[in-house]
Amino acid sequence: MSPTDSDQSSMDPRRPWLLVGLGLILGALLVSAYKPYDRMTWLMEVLPVLIALPLMCASHRRFPLTTVLYIAVFVHCLVLIMGGAYTYARVPLGFQIADWLGMTRNPYDKIGHFMQGFVPALLVREILIRRNEVRTAAMRFFLITCVVLAFSAFYELIEWWAALAMGGNADDFLGTQGYVWDTQSDMFWALCAGLLAQVVLGPLQSAQIRHLTKPSNANTPTANQMGM
Repeated sequence: MSPTDSDQSSMDPRRPWLLVGLGLILGALLVSAYKPYDRMTWLMEVLPVLIALPLMCASHRRFPLTTVLYIAVFVHCLVLIMGGAYTYARVPLGFQIADWLGMTRNPYDKIGHFMQGFVPALLVREILIRRNEVRTAAMRFFLITCVVLAFSAFYELIEWWAALAMGGNADDFLGTQGYVWDTQSDMFWALCAGLLAQVVLGPLQSAQIRHLTKPSNANTPTANQMGM
């Protein structure tokens, strides 16, 4: 990490907007916790939010993220919170999308798995670039795609373990809606999202990384050295 990261975070002009975003997420959490469809399902769905928010707040001064990544995390949190409040198979937005597209099942679960690939891809990409872990863009693209698939596969294992532990009570958490290829399609959506995030938002993220990590001395890696 460049020595300017902590200096810039102390005067981060985005701070008011970050606080607004944090407040909106906390407000959505409180509303969703009031009367969720199923309390255990709600907890399991919003657990990533409960873990990520404290970590991001604690690391903000030392390692502020790019704006594009903050926005992606914000949207992902709202997707998880809504899925926890209604359960994925019952989210009203999913029924509306199903009506528009003539679908027979609520597709909101696929939105969740899309974000599950989209956000980790941007996060891993940012860490690899800023820590100068991988020098070539091609290898970085390959490794990020592998991480996205690994993360998606691990989440499917969590769903399997939940099904074994909870039996029929895990149906709301799984959100399969009787679709036999649900696991494979979940991973496919995550893979597509991971590729899309790198191709579409990669250049914008690289530009924002260069702004966050402006070299202050000769020892700080430049954008070319970081393979951007």
